[in-house]
Amino acid sequence: MSEPGSQASATSSAAAPPMLPAEAPLDMPVQQLEGPPPASIEVRTQPPGLLVKRLLLIATTAVLSLSASTEVRLAFSRAGLDPLDLVLLVLFVPLFSWIAFGFVNSAIGFVQLISGDHPGFTAIPGPARALRHRVAVLMPVYNENVDATFGRVAAMARSIAASGGAPWIDFFILSDSSAENGLREQAAWQALAREAPITVYYRRRPVNTARKPGNIADWVRRFGAAYESMLVLDADSLMTGDAIVGMASIMEERPSIGLLQTVPMITNARTLFQRWMQFASEAYGPIATAGLLWWSGSEANFWGHNAIVRTRAFAQSCGLPELPGKPPFGGHIQSHDMLESALLRRRGWAVHMVMIDGSYEEYPPTMVDHAMRDRRWMQGNLQHLRVLDSTGLHWASRLHLVIGASAYLTSPGWLLLLLTSALQVFFSGQATLIGVTSPVVLWLTVLLLFGPKLMGTVWLLSSPVRRRAFGGAGGVLRSVALDVPMAILMAPVTMMNQTKALAALALGIPSGWASQTREARRIPVRSVLRNLREHLALGVGFAAIAWVDPTIALWFSPITLGLLSAPWLISWTSSEALGERAQAWGFFRVPPPQMGDPGEADATKG
Repeated sequence: MSEPGSQASATSSAAAPPMLPAEAPLDMPVQQLEGPPPASIEVRTQPPGLLVKRLLLIATTAVLSLSASTEVRLAFSRAGLDPLDLVLLVLFVPLFSWIAFGFVNSAIGFVQLISGDHPGFTAIPGPARALRHRVAVLMPVYNENVDATFGRVAAMARSIAASGGAPWIDFFILSDSSAENGLREQAAWQALAREAPITVYYRRRPVNTARKPGNIADWVRRFGAAYESMLVLDADSLMTGDAIVGMASIMEERPSIGLLQTVPMITNARTLFQRWMQFASEAYGPIATAGLLWWSGSEANFWGHNAIVRTRAFAQSCGLPELPGKPPFGGHIQSHDMLESALLRRRGWAVHMVMIDGSYEEYPPTMVDHAMRDRRWMQGNLQHLRVLDSTGLHWASRLHLVIGASAYLTSPGWLLLLLTSALQVFFSGQATLIGVTSPVVLWLTVLLLFGPKLMGTVWLLSSPVRRRAFGGAGGVLRSVALDVPMAILMAPVTMMNQTKALAALALGIPSGWASQTREARRIPVRSVLRNLREHLALGVGFAAIAWVDPTIALWFSPITLGLLSAPWLISWTSSEALGERAQAWGFFRVPPPQMGDPGEADATKG
């Protein structure tokens, strides 16, 4: 089957490499989520004691939650329950359980890392001579910056060749871009493919059916039989050749693994927001990830990129059906990755996560771009509530789906709790949750919220090598001292953004799927004011509490300040100049990536 423009390419340059290899079709049937579960294989890589670990996680979370909720209930009962108190109780229990779960997960990860017990696979086998089957690296693209995208491809191609993977690894650029962007991509591919030290292919679909999962499924059905594994990237992904070859080696050595997910770090950070998120990811993220690996075991999750998948297992297990009804909750499943990992595990294939170096991704440059991406993820994760009753899913896979959906339901929960407390102040002169409950519960809540940051800081400072990589002890403490107030200010902004997004989805307005903005740009304050009217109005309402009870207003002040300062926080953090200045002053420094920033490389030159 010829690709659009392939004849023109051949005539324009007789030396142009083939655009695609010979087809090797692989059947990928659509899965039935109801009815008898499919046959499965035996999992051979399940860590020992996994059930005990999970029960310990759940039991510890339950003890913290029940203790706090019992104290709140008894305090309310002594003061006399009214309808608003009942609403507070109903909201408090799940919200406290959510932050307790996150704290316990991070505490477990902290113990794992501080004790030197590396979770997951202890080492990535490096030599390419361990490879015996072909591997495809897939990069789906959709109207991306062509120079930046092909610069990343060129960097990875060189790194793969340097790691000895060239005889076994092919690179596919799978485009869903418009025809106009496709012409630029094709020209960039021709220039790159002639010079690349590994084979690089290019394919553009004229119709973007089912978005990224449809793009991957099209490749599987046309070429999948020729490749034992496929390493799936995003357009902003970057991985070293050593990481790619090492993951492929693991798949060779452990044939019952269906998917191996890395934990990518942020690269190419330029704006203050990106540098801030990069530091938070590398400072606090490892303890949360180590905890996740500890209890996930062979039922880990898939994040859709920077992961290697066994091709025949994916084809056998992951043909996604459309959900009944219209978007946003029907139609194509938007957050396909988490469901795909559950379907792989349903067939008995193990799904593991590994913490290794050499796996990177870019981050949205501004809080506005982050909120737009977050809304897409919200729609997809809430769709998972409709597939929870699918037959044959492992209970840990269902837990992952519930956690993913719950992450977006907590924001309206917190907003309702705050509004209920504010109404109590205005109608009765006190906020029961603050004025009646034991201070122990309130301070425990603060500990659970900020404990992971404290543990992450201790972990950073515990190693001289890590301290130096993050700018020394002074650099770490300065960065944490700036991160904490900024995170406090951002939390209510995110709460309102997610609540507004959820309301739009509830009204039947889908999130859409525009190409993601990755270029840094300063956002003027006046340009975001219109979209922050609800934030500012709520901030003014919370500030008015000071007229009734200044003490309670102090408890609300972090929320109030965050909402009222939202336009300036969004604008300032979008600045690339402030990002560079923060680095120069020693804030938000992180270890350099193992491979240089390919963003400046122009694959179309030469």
